[in-house]
Amino acid sequence: MTLQELQNDFPDATEATWHQHPYGGGWVENTARVDSSAYVGPWAQVSGNAQVSGNARVYVNAQVSGNARVYGYAWVYGNAWVYRNARVFGNASVYGDARVYGNSQVYGDARVFE
Repeated sequence: MTLQELQNDFPDATEATWHQHPYGGGWVENTARVDSSAYVGPWAQVSGNAQVSGNARVYVNAQVSGNARVYGYAWVYGNAWVYRNARVFGNASVYGDARVYGNSQVYGDARVFE
């Protein structure tokens, strides 16, 4: 995804406020934190104060934002969004067009989709 394509979702995004994650090439807002061990795919976005850590994966068109946390071996992919204060961890997966938000927690081997 180019910076211009990122600006479709985040009109104020610039190279000074966002960077591409070295493991996967996805876009990460400078206010967010993504571990070097986590994967952010080329079309995925991590923004706000979100954190992605451990061996977590965020890819395809997925978004993690707000104060959300994705960690452990969790996967967020497809058109899924994890936002606000949501937590996805363990071996959990959120995918398809799923939305996980608020103070929700998805963990263990749980799957949330469509």
